Amino acid sequence: MFFGLLVVVLVLAVPVLLVMALVSVSSLKRRVAALEASLAREGGDAEWRPAREQPLPAAEPFEPSAPGPDSVAAPLPEAAAPPLPPLPDVAAPPPARAIPAAAPPPAPRPPAQPNVIERGVARIKQWFTRGNVPVKVGMLVLLAGVAALLKYGSDAGWFSFPPALRLAGISLVALAGLVFAWRKRTSHRAFALALQGGAIGVLLLVVFAAFKNHGLIDALPAFAISVVLIAGLCVMAVLQESRTLAILGVLAGFMAPIWLSDGSGNHVGLFSYYALLNAGIFAIAWVRPWRILNLLGFVFTWGIGTLWGVLDYTPAKFASTEPFLVLFFAFYLLLPLLYARRAATPGGARIDGCLLFGTPLVAFSLQAGLLQGERMPLALCALGVAAVYALLARASWHRERLQLLAQGHAILAVGFATLAVPLALSAKATASVFALEGAGLLWLGLMQQRRLARWTGIGLQLAAAVALAVGIDGAHGVRDAAASAVANAAFMGALLIALAAFASAWLLRDAGNRLLAAIAYAWGLAWWMGNIGTEVARFVEPRSVLHGLLLLLGISGWLAAEVHRRRPALALSLTTLGCLVLAFPLAFLQLGAYGQPFAGHGAWAWPLFAALGLRSLLCLRAAGDAIAGAAQFAWWLLWPTVLSLLSWHLGTRFELAGGWVGMLLALPWLLLAALSIRRWHWLAQPLGTAFDRYRTPLQAAIFAVLGLWWLVSLGSAGASAPLPWIALFNPLDLAQWAVLVLAAMLLWSAPAGPRAAGLRRGLLPLAGLLLVSVITLRGVHHWGGVDWNGRLIGTSLAQTSLTVAWSLLGVIGWVSGSRRGQWGVWLAGAILMGVVLAKLLLIDRGNLGDLLGIGAFIAYGLLCTLVGWLAPAPPRGRGNEPQPEEASA
Repeated sequence: MFFGLLVVVLVLAVPVLLVMALVSVSSLKRRVAALEASLAREGGDAEWRPAREQPLPAAEPFEPSAPGPDSVAAPLPEAAAPPLPPLPDVAAPPPARAIPAAAPPPAPRPPAQPNVIERGVARIKQWFTRGNVPVKVGMLVLLAGVAALLKYGSDAGWFSFPPALRLAGISLVALAGLVFAWRKRTSHRAFALALQGGAIGVLLLVVFAAFKNHGLIDALPAFAISVVLIAGLCVMAVLQESRTLAILGVLAGFMAPIWLSDGSGNHVGLFSYYALLNAGIFAIAWVRPWRILNLLGFVFTWGIGTLWGVLDYTPAKFASTEPFLVLFFAFYLLLPLLYARRAATPGGARIDGCLLFGTPLVAFSLQAGLLQGERMPLALCALGVAAVYALLARASWHRERLQLLAQGHAILAVGFATLAVPLALSAKATASVFALEGAGLLWLGLMQQRRLARWTGIGLQLAAAVALAVGIDGAHGVRDAAASAVANAAFMGALLIALAAFASAWLLRDAGNRLLAAIAYAWGLAWWMGNIGTEVARFVEPRSVLHGLLLLLGISGWLAAEVHRRRPALALSLTTLGCLVLAFPLAFLQLGAYGQPFAGHGAWAWPLFAALGLRSLLCLRAAGDAIAGAAQFAWWLLWPTVLSLLSWHLGTRFELAGGWVGMLLALPWLLLAALSIRRWHWLAQPLGTAFDRYRTPLQAAIFAVLGLWWLVSLGSAGASAPLPWIALFNPLDLAQWAVLVLAAMLLWSAPAGPRAAGLRRGLLPLAGLLLVSVITLRGVHHWGGVDWNGRLIGTSLAQTSLTVAWSLLGVIGWVSGSRRGQWGVWLAGAILMGVVLAKLLLIDRGNLGDLLGIGAFIAYGLLCTLVGWLAPAPPRGRGNEPQPEEASA
């Protein structure tokens, strides 16, 4: 809407500005004509006259600050330019205003990029809609049909002639088709390529059927023939530069053992066959960077291998399975190198993330399954894999085309070296490799702007959490008996998940995705705190668990602050603030569990927490973060809270009287309040002047706590044993009077305003009156021997004492206000005397049957008489005339 209004204003302004420009130009022309006429009359030189006849360009705005050589405002030669006469009747034209250009139209939004599913559908559609589509589809269907026919016919005995003859006939047909397709590779390229792939696939099927189903040839000849066929397929695909041919051949080769499987479970033959196929893929990748071929081999090899491992693997097959796992790992470890070394420009290598990070992920998970929970061998495998990746990173680090790949290898080396620690203790922690691989894949996706890689990395980290949670059973007691603190699989696995999440948050933040970075950081922080907290609960003695959690808060907040000092981030400073805030409930939990925060190991845990917290505040100050003030605010509120809890324990431990306990509870807060008023620069450290804006909120929080304590303490008798109770000079009364004095100092030091004035004149006098009344009742309890309970205030002694105390206060206010000319003080005294009179009439008259009631009436009468003698008249108003004595009376 705002943009539309702006456009309308611009459209309306253009005609107005044009009119103003034309008027200015017209005025300028008139002035120039008058000036030329004046010069002609005075005999100007000939150089000026031709210039007079030149028309002034009307299309350009007049710019007096930058005159051109032909402008009339140009300076004349000194010898030919007489002084110009003044033109009093012609006003100087204002400079022409530039017409504002219309706002440029908004840039068109870039079209939305297709997602992963749309791209996959487009690729499939492209394959089925371009080139010789019938041949492609026909060859795929034909391969499936031939395979099924061979299988079914073999099982049903349809063919009466020997299997060798049948297979030989099929082979001859396939070879004839292959020769025909090769001859037509130039004239009918698409048809020839499809037919070549189908013929090679049929020949592979025949070889596999002759070896496995009919036993016509042994394993060695069968694999030799397969090697020849796959090599021929590789050569034809490379020579003709046909990706389609390679894809068809690889698909046929990988599908052959699935179609013709008889359930015998000959895994050696299956994996040997797949090894040959992968050797062909590797040979093709050596000369042609066809990524789709590598991905097909990866999916079929690891997918079928995993399926076989789940359904048919037993520990007895380890020796015959492990070499194939190592061989496949080597194939797909080296394929990304072949893919990256063909980069068009130095440093521009595209990394195949699926192979780089997926290969160790799948291979190591399968290795863990083969070892069946043997911890040390799996840990040694992790170290071996880390060494391999470290060597690859070292070998390719200084090659410009492979720098990105070298970084990925370095990440994997560090990850597997770290992973060896938990794996040396338990194979169940192998799920944490998901988190490491997920972080690496996320890094790769961000580096190469691949959305699929990014989300796959995030998904792998979530899968790691689920896998670790499922892998850890509920029998903690069994594990704890043999496990060690920190050096156990559960802790190290969860720690790796947390570190991977922190690394992901760092990467996402550098990439500009703040929301996902915050989510990843919160995810990592939850795993960090939960993992260490669980470890503390499992291995720390019960009377020190809360102290261990306190250290966890201190260390976590300090680490976040140190990182924040170097790389400022809001989430890090909020972590430090949260750790300081969480120390409040933890201190109360320590009070309930141990009796005080400093019990046992708390005597050194809290000082260490203080050192870590102080260092955290210094780091936040160095980073200049806005959260630093809030963290220091929480810091100054934390310590009086902890000291008050310690005071509560001391009072209970040494069986101190209630007055002493109450004073000890308030003492840290009183000290903090006094410092905030008189020595604020002490509390401003370490943040300094930047903390000044928190002075008012901090003082408000301090006095809110003191006010709450003050109100609660009114219900205490204020016993001061072993010392005798003396009014106004006992611990509780002194502490309560200190609160009022500090509040008065704060209010009188604050800028004058309606709120401050109201508190000074209203709240503080009422609080003083209430405290005097409670002190009076405490005197009745301690000196009069009346029990401190709800019935005390109804006794005759209590009512009489209140009457006398209030009357004395009223008299003091009345007399002082009159003598000093303070109308407010006099009015307060007069109102209080009126309240006492009402009390006498409504309450104390019921006590006239005893001496105390009578004494109350007598005391009030005497005091009123004294007031009449000392201050018979109210104070005079400022600027008012003296009132007659009669009127005063």
